[in-house]
Amino acid sequence: MADPNVHRSSTFAPVNIAVIKYWGKRDTALNLPTNSSLSVTLSQDDLRTHTTASCSPKFTKDELVLNDEDQDISGARTQACLRELRGLRKEVEAKDGSVPKLSGMALKIVSENNFPTAAGLASSAAGFAALVRAIADLYTLPSSPAELSRIARQGSGSACRSLFGGYVAWKMGTEKDGSDSAAYEVAPASHWPDMRALILVASAEKKDVSSTVGMQATVKTSELFNHRAEHIVPARMTAMEECIKDRDFATFADLTMKDSNNFHATCLDTSPPVFYMNDTSRAAVRVCEAINTRAGKAICAYTFDAGPNAVVYYIAENEGQVAGILKSILGGKMGWNSLQGRAVQAAEMPKGMEIAAEMLERGVSRIILTAVGDGPRRSEEHLV
Repeated sequence: MADPNVHRSSTFAPVNIAVIKYWGKRDTALNLPTNSSLSVTLSQDDLRTHTTASCSPKFTKDELVLNDEDQDISGARTQACLRELRGLRKEVEAKDGSVPKLSGMALKIVSENNFPTAAGLASSAAGFAALVRAIADLYTLPSSPAELSRIARQGSGSACRSLFGGYVAWKMGTEKDGSDSAAYEVAPASHWPDMRALILVASAEKKDVSSTVGMQATVKTSELFNHRAEHIVPARMTAMEECIKDRDFATFADLTMKDSNNFHATCLDTSPPVFYMNDTSRAAVRVCEAINTRAGKAICAYTFDAGPNAVVYYIAENEGQVAGILKSILGGKMGWNSLQGRAVQAAEMPKGMEIAAEMLERGVSRIILTAVGDGPRRSEEHLV
């Protein structure tokens, strides 16, 4: 039986994978980016963070537990999120004296990921989105997802995009206080529901250069970086929004692959260079290029965040030509046992990609089949 002295709320929050990358900060304290970005929210049926936020007069201090391990909650990013959310709750309490004074109670937050943490699978994005959404629900805040995205951004930049489903942009903004740096929905998942993603997990180990450290080094030392932020990304943001609205996959694929390559080029141009892609990643690029060459058009698009895992986008009608070929190479790997995975029929591999296929088979540990999905979901499944 639930303890009546413990107030709680739970949520599931999704992973998002950017197709126009966020990299670099103009203000590290506020997590203000040097360029706008755009992502696809992935289905929570496959990738999600489950978070319960609770408070009680019995609790003596704020606590955060992730995957059964205590986390340091004293960091500036987490504290910024908690401070803003508590401030909004105080406003609610000031307007209505009958509501419980939750803002003065210690918080216990428990989270679980159903995917590897800190391995380039946007775990911090889903994590901070879930934390902010769960506490906002606990506090019954009237804030919109856009307003909450501004708070989540301070915890993890890309978390602001996980407050929405479908296709989501993060406007970099221009105000020094970050008040206009928030996410917005470009199109809901229902607008282009046949978008699919196949994630090739090249490594589930923690990366040796964190995103925060890597991007700070890039901003300081890369000569390519300013050109990307000032000229490349603005034009691509406009083009990407248009092709999503038009459901134009060929343009979507071209922009996605070019932007991934450009982002990783700035990492290589950093001193010392930052390596997020590895031999397995490069093999995935070769296989995708071979698939597109045989099809005579772009039917799949690779992209890599700050990690070696390939995310391959395609639309449902081309699943046999994309996922089918990858299944012929990686059919023995974990991940094909889902309903969608079992339905994929292995297809003949294009000629000339035997070496890349061998490298891919050797380097991929598992696959994840997923699709475009919705935003955070409130849940009655409590972890506290």
